[in-house]
Amino acid sequence: MVDTKTPGDKTLSVPTKTLTLKPRVETGTVRQSFSHGRTKQVVVEKRGKRRVGGDAPAPETHTPEPAAAKPAPAKAPLGRPAPAAAPRSGSGVVLRTLTEDERSARASALADAKVREVEERRLAEEEAKRRASREGIEQAEREAAEARRKAEEERHRQEEEAKRKAEVEAKKRFGEAEAKTTATPAPAAARPAAARPAGARPTAAAVPPARAPGVAADGSDEDEGPRQVRRGPGGAMRPAVPPKTTHKPGPQKERGRLTLVTALNADDVRERSIASFRRRTQRLKGHAANEPKEKLVREVTIPEAITIQELANRMSERAVDVIRLLMKQGAMHKITDVIDADTAQLIAEEMGHSVKRVAASDVEEGLFDVVDDSTDTEPRSPVVTVMGHVDHGKTSLLDALRHANVVSGEAGGITQHIGAYQVTSPESGKKITFIDTPGHAAFTAMRARGAKVTDIVILVVAADDGVMPQTVEAINHAKAAKVPMIVAINKIDKPDAKAERVRTELLQHEVQVESFGGEVVDVEVSAKNKTNLDKLLEMIALQAELLDLKTNSERPAEGTVIEAKLDRGRGPVATVLVQRGTLKVGDIIVAGAEMGRVRALISDQGENIDEAGPSVPVEVLGFNGPPEAGDRLAVVENEARARQVTSYRAHQKRENAAASISGMRGSLEQMMSQLKTAGRKEFPLIVKADVQGSLEAILGSLEKLGTEEVAARILHAGVGGISESDVTLAEGFNAAIIGFSVRANKEAAAAAKRNGIEIRYYNIIYDLVDDIKKAMSGLLAPTLRETMLGNAQILEVFNISKVGKVAGCRVTDGTVERGANVRLIRDNVVVHEGKLSTLKRFKDEVKEVQSGQECGMAFENYGDMRVGDVIECYRVETIQRSL
Repeated sequence: MVDTKTPGDKTLSVPTKTLTLKPRVETGTVRQSFSHGRTKQVVVEKRGKRRVGGDAPAPETHTPEPAAAKPAPAKAPLGRPAPAAAPRSGSGVVLRTLTEDERSARASALADAKVREVEERRLAEEEAKRRASREGIEQAEREAAEARRKAEEERHRQEEEAKRKAEVEAKKRFGEAEAKTTATPAPAAARPAAARPAGARPTAAAVPPARAPGVAADGSDEDEGPRQVRRGPGGAMRPAVPPKTTHKPGPQKERGRLTLVTALNADDVRERSIASFRRRTQRLKGHAANEPKEKLVREVTIPEAITIQELANRMSERAVDVIRLLMKQGAMHKITDVIDADTAQLIAEEMGHSVKRVAASDVEEGLFDVVDDSTDTEPRSPVVTVMGHVDHGKTSLLDALRHANVVSGEAGGITQHIGAYQVTSPESGKKITFIDTPGHAAFTAMRARGAKVTDIVILVVAADDGVMPQTVEAINHAKAAKVPMIVAINKIDKPDAKAERVRTELLQHEVQVESFGGEVVDVEVSAKNKTNLDKLLEMIALQAELLDLKTNSERPAEGTVIEAKLDRGRGPVATVLVQRGTLKVGDIIVAGAEMGRVRALISDQGENIDEAGPSVPVEVLGFNGPPEAGDRLAVVENEARARQVTSYRAHQKRENAAASISGMRGSLEQMMSQLKTAGRKEFPLIVKADVQGSLEAILGSLEKLGTEEVAARILHAGVGGISESDVTLAEGFNAAIIGFSVRANKEAAAAAKRNGIEIRYYNIIYDLVDDIKKAMSGLLAPTLRETMLGNAQILEVFNISKVGKVAGCRVTDGTVERGANVRLIRDNVVVHEGKLSTLKRFKDEVKEVQSGQECGMAFENYGDMRVGDVIECYRVETIQRSL
């Protein structure tokens, strides 16, 4: 406020403009453009420079504020003269002298304003550069799009031009006569419309023929010559009306590459989408769309487990409907959840479909034991299995029958593999298939397989040895297989042979021979001297004739894998006994979890054959991997079926292995046994064998060696030679490698020597089992046994410097030895156990003191000895245990 004097000497307070440090600001609005046609309106402020004092303001480029914005001069009150104007500056502000503090504050504010102005100018320049760069890029994209659009239009124009010229040439070449006829006006067309009766249609001659667009009636181009004219009703000339075309002229469709710029700059013409056309079609149908669809009833195949999505697809229903039905039953599921077969059946039946339940094992249906309706059968050779105790002459008897020498090739003179041979009987000329089984106790599984596939069992018993444990086991296998048995009493040429003793011992196991009034045939033979071999063959032929063995050889083959191995040169090789049908080269076969195509068939004589009929043993080449011994073999129609069967069996095999490994399951007894064996020591092994049967026997024997304290841990077991990967596995677990009738290749042997891995080779299963038993016995904790030496009674206790307390004792019984273990007994209670550190007789150190003598004793790290205590001396012996 400024005080002014009025003519009446009255003081008035006139409001003045307050000084401020804020610069003057002008505001405006600017519209910003963004991609996809978006815009935004922003407010822009423009600040002007302040002027201090009476300096004239600098010229400004912005538009001055309107006059209405200026403050109106203050009006004097009514009846009073206007006050005299106070001294003002050029801007109308009353000036007064500034103080030093105000001047310094104003100067600092001006300096800050200048710095801020410089920074704002720099930011504005950077923003202008960015905007110019962005606009340049957008302009380049627009120019590129425009160039592509023009090029596309030019290409279309050239195509249309070429097409039009081609049509003109075609008309000129082939349609001159037709064009002339078309150019002549028809009489009915020249008649006025009023001359025709009302409602009459023009005749066919009155309708001008169709012609190509842009082509005149005479075939010439309309753009090149004068247009044809027609005469009206009064003879006046009028131009001919060009034919109507269905083509609507319009802008060409954009065919260039779709980019952001082309999408923004595209014309506003929008074409109808396919979805819009479909919706319009459905609306036009109307009532047809609203009609309820007929329910399709399907036969739904449901496996043991199925996802909700797959079940909905098989029923041709929506998955959301299936989930809704499950929610009504109180089950919350997702579309990818797996449900069991019972739930799926309830859902399918609820929705009105029929159900066909299938199991995963259904893929094996029709592989084996299919009933053969054909009556075209023929006799087949009998399959005879030779069984008995080890070293009773089974293989020697077979060698004598087939005039071979298999025994010479057996390691240690014992059979450790199962073999199959075919022998021709010299009397009848018929063939007999023999299966030789090992007699060692470890090969129980081999004998069981031999009994399963056989028709007749020959029980070989040595006349000088009698009935042995494996003989009894062979009798049990034959009874379990329900096959007839022939007893061959071998080695009757030996001086201590007693055939009657053998017949008597067989009675203890319910085997009654014919000579004792039974039904079992017995023959006394000698494989060494070939005695009564013809009689044995005659008995076999008679028994086979009684069995009346017949089969159909024209059907697909079925058989059993007798043995399997991995040959380095030939790959997986399986010895198969064909039981039904005929196996041919090229057949697709399945055995266990392995499949393949028969590449070659090799007979027992080593000859390649094209097919193998019933009861013929043959080696099969072509498997993907070695099958398990005892697996049944079948011929399938195609590879797809073979893959289905093998994948199912492999899955079952993995599940069984996982179930056997998973711990803490089963009964309480199993849990307790697992707790007992949790802390036992393990002997890691890697076992490689030549054939599957030998491997099976070795693993069974090693498993029987295990106790609660120590057991063999089989890291890997397989058929074939020892490879470098086996050595790497053994190195990781510090395991030993066992090779049974196989060897390590050069690389594996070098790696084992380099890493210090032990490889043991065996050809006899006796030696293998014994060595593993000795090695596992070394892991057993030794047994400690105490041996009493003597007792001594303390008579006096002496305290000697630098030595400690020494007990003066008298040996009452036995002897006392220096360094032996001792117990200090007080009132029949053991108070200390330790060792003697000092044993003296008078002043000399002695090794032992006899009964009745006095001595001095001192204990190690113990001095609480009293008169009357008894010292018991004993020795601890360590005894090594064995399995």
